Amino acid sequence: MTIVEVTQKGNKKDQVVDTPKKAGLPTLPISTLFAMTFGFFGVNMAFSLQSSQMGRIFQTIGADPTKLGFFFILPPLMGMIVQPLVGKYSDLTWTRFGRRMPYLLVGAPIAALVLVLLPNAGSFGFGYASLAALWFGAIAVLFMDLSSNVCMQPFKMIVGDMVNEDQKDFAWSWQQIFSNMGAILATLLPFVMTIMGVSNVAKKGTLPHSVIWTFYIGAAVLLLTSIFTIIKVREYNPTDYARYHGVQETDNQEKVGFVELLKDAPKAFWQISLVQMFCWFAFQYLWTYGTGAVAQNVWHVADPSTAGYQAAGNWFGVLSAVQAIAAVIWGMFLAKTKPNQRKMMYRLGLILGGIGFASVFLIHIKLLLIVSFCLIGIGWITMNSVPFALLTTALGGKHEGAYLGLFNCSICLPQIIASVASFAIFPLIGKSMPGMILLAGVVFAAGSLFVGRIKETA
Repeated sequence: MTIVEVTQKGNKKDQVVDTPKKAGLPTLPISTLFAMTFGFFGVNMAFSLQSSQMGRIFQTIGADPTKLGFFFILPPLMGMIVQPLVGKYSDLTWTRFGRRMPYLLVGAPIAALVLVLLPNAGSFGFGYASLAALWFGAIAVLFMDLSSNVCMQPFKMIVGDMVNEDQKDFAWSWQQIFSNMGAILATLLPFVMTIMGVSNVAKKGTLPHSVIWTFYIGAAVLLLTSIFTIIKVREYNPTDYARYHGVQETDNQEKVGFVELLKDAPKAFWQISLVQMFCWFAFQYLWTYGTGAVAQNVWHVADPSTAGYQAAGNWFGVLSAVQAIAAVIWGMFLAKTKPNQRKMMYRLGLILGGIGFASVFLIHIKLLLIVSFCLIGIGWITMNSVPFALLTTALGGKHEGAYLGLFNCSICLPQIIASVASFAIFPLIGKSMPGMILLAGVVFAAGSLFVGRIKETA
């Protein structure tokens, strides 16, 4: 695919000076924006399968509900390690295949393989609640999140690399729209397969075929969408990148340590990270306790081996799809956001999302939960699009991959904190899974109090 070029007056010697003149990023055709954002469909299908089914998987193979937090520490821990490394080293990776795409080329096949293995954690004869089955599941999740993070980072970084300020809100919003479309497919498939006659029950300690085959489909979709992006997106070469961003070619070839980068980080990096801490703390509890909360409030069951619990698991998948649909619709509005409206939309999304979380605690009627998850969906797409538009504006193209990778710590660290804290909080509130979702809502809405402090730097 050919990228629209911008004519730059003067010769190359004029561009390589101590303070380079910024040519400005070109306006990209819609086809290019589509190619660089559509791949998120497959990546987030993998993440959504993990987030919506992990609680169900580990409880089905015999994990103690009071120890679920342990398994949910592993994915964000991998994200904190992998994404900064991918960001830092892809900043230095200038090849004929691109700067970010080589990492996607490696990560996608590994992620697809682990997607095939994870739902079979209870199918290898380890035994119900056996240490071997739980460790197999934990290691599979570990590698799945490692490879999925390697896939995710290139999609984030090419938007910052290639999209100008006027198209940035459009690109980040559409990336999340495709992301949530992938989530819709991932979360609805077990429900749809059950309707089609695929078994939704299995012997004790194993996952039903409705879940297993959903993971297989997710693996195929991840591979196909990643290949599409790799083939269609042509990244800028070092000279054009430096000219468009107004930096020296050597700026993104120097090896800078993470500590030095953090010392020089713009204020917006820290201010947005603080808000994100509240957001991701809340979603960690939704993923950990969401299925159990729905089972307790609506089906009034707690035993994962019962048909009622598995029906609740399917309904939680449907609600996750509702969340994604609401996110897609709200994303249409966010795509039209003007730069001076970003903080207002950020604050509004967090307040509405917090209300959605808290309402789950109060609702005991199956269909009413749809309203709750519509509000949660608004919060979800807001916290996954607006912050990146604010941050990439502040970074200005220098060490952008490394900073986006480090920024992922504001996503992963609160998930780890939430999981560790759950060991104390969960017993403290009477082991109430709905109560954990109420706490998540209070924390999520509290993040809106700090949005006004964000310094928007051009």
